[in-house]
Amino acid sequence: MKGTGVKGSDLRGSDLKGSDVNGSGAKGSGPSRAAAWLTVPAGRRGKWVVLALWALLLIPALLLAGRLGEAEQNDNAAWLPSGAESTAVVQRAAAFGAADTVPAIVLYDRPTGITASDLTKAQADAAAFGSVEAVVGAVQGPVASPDGNALQTVVQLRKGKDGWEGLGHRVDALTAIGAAHADGLGFHVTGPAGYASDSIKAFGAGGSLTTITAIVVVVILLLTYRSPWLPLLSLVTVGGALAVAEAAVFLLARYAGLVVNKQTGFILVVLVFGAATDYALLLIARYREELAVHQDPHEAMARALRRCAPAITASAATVAAGLLLLVLAELNSTRGMGPACAIGVLVGWLAMLTLMPALLVACGRRAFWPRRPEFGAAAPDGGRIWTRLGDAIARRPRTVWIGTALALGALALGSFSLRADGLADTEQFTGHPQTAVGKQIQSAHFPAGAGDPLYVVAGADAAEPVRAALAGVPGVRAVSPPLPAGSQILLSAELSADPSSRDAMHTVALARTAVHAVPGADALVGGTTAIALDTRDAAAHDDALIIPVVLLTVLLILAVLLRSAVAPLLLIGTVVLSFGAALGVSALVFHHLFHFAGTDASFPLLAFVFLVALGVDYNIFLVTRIREDARTLGTRRAARTALTATGGVITSAGLVLAGTFAAMATLPLVFAAELGFAVAFGVLLDTLIVRSVLVTALTLDTGPRLWWPARHP
Repeated sequence: MKGTGVKGSDLRGSDLKGSDVNGSGAKGSGPSRAAAWLTVPAGRRGKWVVLALWALLLIPALLLAGRLGEAEQNDNAAWLPSGAESTAVVQRAAAFGAADTVPAIVLYDRPTGITASDLTKAQADAAAFGSVEAVVGAVQGPVASPDGNALQTVVQLRKGKDGWEGLGHRVDALTAIGAAHADGLGFHVTGPAGYASDSIKAFGAGGSLTTITAIVVVVILLLTYRSPWLPLLSLVTVGGALAVAEAAVFLLARYAGLVVNKQTGFILVVLVFGAATDYALLLIARYREELAVHQDPHEAMARALRRCAPAITASAATVAAGLLLLVLAELNSTRGMGPACAIGVLVGWLAMLTLMPALLVACGRRAFWPRRPEFGAAAPDGGRIWTRLGDAIARRPRTVWIGTALALGALALGSFSLRADGLADTEQFTGHPQTAVGKQIQSAHFPAGAGDPLYVVAGADAAEPVRAALAGVPGVRAVSPPLPAGSQILLSAELSADPSSRDAMHTVALARTAVHAVPGADALVGGTTAIALDTRDAAAHDDALIIPVVLLTVLLILAVLLRSAVAPLLLIGTVVLSFGAALGVSALVFHHLFHFAGTDASFPLLAFVFLVALGVDYNIFLVTRIREDARTLGTRRAARTALTATGGVITSAGLVLAGTFAAMATLPLVFAAELGFAVAFGVLLDTLIVRSVLVTALTLDTGPRLWWPARHP
């Protein structure tokens, strides 16, 4: 068969005699146009063209990627859908000047009792607080606690255009004033503004997260290939992909209304590093195989791309499709995360099929130094351990898959103990930041709800009936006089419970029922507690809607890829079982080992999307190899040879992905630790048990029926 172009100097990689586009080995068939373009990075001139294009792309990308933080919206209210009641309150409260303010609760304490000089200092501080930029209205306090051991001052801060970042600076200014000349007097800032400040500092560790994630990837690649150059090439490619992805997300957030936040930013980093490195491992493994049978690295890479690109593309498409379905979410934060992370996966896919091949071909066999694959040498067999495992499973495949499924099902029972109804402010950190300590002091000396009230907006004609209805709600401690503004009034209600607690959310639900029942009042209940309740309810809606849609979409993608009705159903079943087991183990670990109070309301959905989409990856890598080998070996023998051939590379890929998500635990946030653990554990479970044992056993037991209605793959 003739080459695809001018011999030895074309843009595309040289064609391989006797091989078709997908590597099946059929002779006499020429490559399709798509397959020919696929091998452009493997061409003698093509690799330099690809490298030049990426260099040109990275110049603006690197400039824009660093500006992603400018487009982030970290205010909880901005994450809610426009139809949420608390969102409507924010909009209507603008007429009262309360829409853009957040309370900072300043606490002083002295266990031996507040002295006269302490009170004088707190009064002087209150006067100084008024001069801090963005302080709104009169500073309230200081007020002494009933036991005489603490003082409380409430300062209203305007968020402004810089949102959480600005609140952090304002809280730092308050802290500098209060901590000066304290003479042993305890000082803490808590409340919504304090929480925002500590959160932004916790998310600020995202820069170190990128470094830690890169180190994890390099270490695992060094252990896998024992070459200094392959990790370096992978890191360059992944870094380029991350820069392009962050630049694209920044442009969409700035000019297309995409809602992104700090949470999206650090998940994007982890996902790009993990998924793109997985694709790199698959490509490198195929390339190494081909270098043993093709003397020219260009031909070897062309063949490697044709053989592994379909699996990599199907994997990226599955993950991206699952993530894109998050646009169906009510929560703006979840809806924005979907496209942002999908962009990251797709850019990583593009980089690994263009930039990485070009770099590898440009380096030739030297990229594998000091263990260069020699032409004519036996191709790596994947290791005896995988051959032995396949032989053991083949003896009793039905017993193996039934036993494995039952064990996973037993682990999944732990998921019933998962509490996913949100976390209180003090439960959101893994350490003890200022806001958590301040909250404990406030709870010990003052009413829990002081300084962070509910807000009720209603028609002015119904002011007294609404106020009476609100005052009669269990859990409401006090109601302010109505504040008029045109045809509306604003009421604030102090709660008996901690405003971030579940009891406070229950009070909000009761308050809404009470004020909605007032005829003609058009009353709405908002505030930080109401925002937390609406966030929880929106997350529950998103779970019920998106989880089934993701499953159906992944099922359809697998059906198209494998051209089978049976194989996709079995693979989806294994992934769902794996997710249940991972969630069950996570729930037990969170409660009994980490002693977390619960999980964020969005945790189950995000864990599901990541684990199902990424878990299907490894099934795709294995089953596409089985399908390829089954053409000549038969399905049952192909299952064993594919396990041997892919065992090492898929295990390495799983370790990389698990390591990158585990790196999220370096952030001092419960949400990051929980999501990182759940995905890391689930990926390892998929890699080591589901893919290697359960799927292999099912394939051996099912045999050729796996491809029904086709007679053969």
